[in-house]
Amino acid sequence: DGDVLDVFGGAFMPLPPKKYAELFRAKIEKHEVNVYLVNTGWTGGAYGVGKRMDIVATRNIVAAILDGSIEKAPMSAPDRHFQLQFPTELGSIDPTVLDPSKAWADNGAFEAMCSKLSAMYAKNWTKYVKDPFMAALSNYGPGGEALVCSSIKQSLSFVEQHKGCQHNLSYDDMRD
Repeated sequence: DGDVLDVFGGAFMPLPPKKYAELFRAKIEKHEVNVYLVNTGWTGGAYGVGKRMDIVATRNIVAAILDGSIEKAPMSAPDRHFQLQFPTELGSIDPTVLDPSKAWADNGAFEAMCSKLSAMYAKNWTKYVKDPFMAALSNYGPGGEALVCSSIKQSLSFVEQHKGCQHNLSYDDMRD
């Protein structure tokens, strides 16, 4: 059921998803940072087939983010399911750790899982597209048509161009 993907940790997030998206956007703009997703969970197949991410590889990826070397790394094209890019080379890190499709021994199972997850995400996201801010973001995920930008800051300029897009933050902007 698509509700599983509503928000990871949703039980601990009492505000509507839009508030968190606005807050995230405001923090990115204020601090002028790039944002990276780092898989610290499971890779190589579904539960029972794959394995936990290697902690040394995870630490090396985080180190590359912190020292800025990831900014110089060659990047993949956006993947067709989630529009995400990943470094194709990053220091001594095994490229199969960087490219999820290469970590799975069964490429058909990988493609099937990606299709299933992206369809669940796109179905669930329809709850939010009535809001102009959230609708503008929908172009950058599963089912969207935009190519992923190499940095979230570039994506924010897209959101600014869409009518009705505005910050509605209060509560001390959730502190820095």
